[in-house]
Amino acid sequence: MAKPYDPRDFYFRQAKKQGLRARSAFKIDEILRRHRLLGRGEAVLDLGAAPGGFLQVLAERVGPSGTAVGVDLEPIRNLGKPWVKTAVVDLLAPEAVERIRALHPGRFRLVTSDMAPKTIGVKVTDEARSLELVRMALRVAEETLARGGALVAKVFMGGDFPALRKQFAERFGEVHVIRPEATREHSYEVYVLGKGYRGARTEPPRPPAAAPAPPGPPSRRPARRRGDPLK
Repeated sequence: MAKPYDPRDFYFRQAKKQGLRARSAFKIDEILRRHRLLGRGEAVLDLGAAPGGFLQVLAERVGPSGTAVGVDLEPIRNLGKPWVKTAVVDLLAPEAVERIRALHPGRFRLVTSDMAPKTIGVKVTDEARSLELVRMALRVAEETLARGGALVAKVFMGGDFPALRKQFAERFGEVHVIRPEATREHSYEVYVLGKGYRGARTEPPRPPAAAPAPPGPPSRRPARRRGDPLK
């Protein structure tokens, strides 16, 4: 018999005990350790960072010589670390990337996204909305990620996921699908990781359309008069 859903499960209690703002902190910590991502002095961008669970772990990982930037539609409570910079940013706004660059003008070694849609309980709709958030994170990463860097993004598995994985494969040297131990038992969320960023994919230029053939010479055949035999 399946265990009943418990929002205050082991990882929730551990997060509270350790002063972490969300249980998701354990997820990103596992991903960083397993895949050897991010080191001291590097720069990381966290999308959808509120309330700050990912950001706490990322900030510790890069240390005072690094930079951790977090943006969200909601304000992020100050972490009390001068190398952590946060802002309220709408990633759909045309100035979103410029707002991020104002916080850190250089490229990032890692971009993370724990963004999730407001679920309505209709699996196909929830999956489609989740995929669109990951694609939005991918577009931001194309503007801000350093060559050789990595992108980690949460996604609800299913639906058009194979097409999303193909998009990652076109831009990264390696693609991994990860289900951290702290993921709730009945959740269908996973994290897709792209490592070894190669750059934004560009469509090959299309060949120019063929010019229309010039009109031929006018016919020299005389018009047939009424009563002439057909030839």
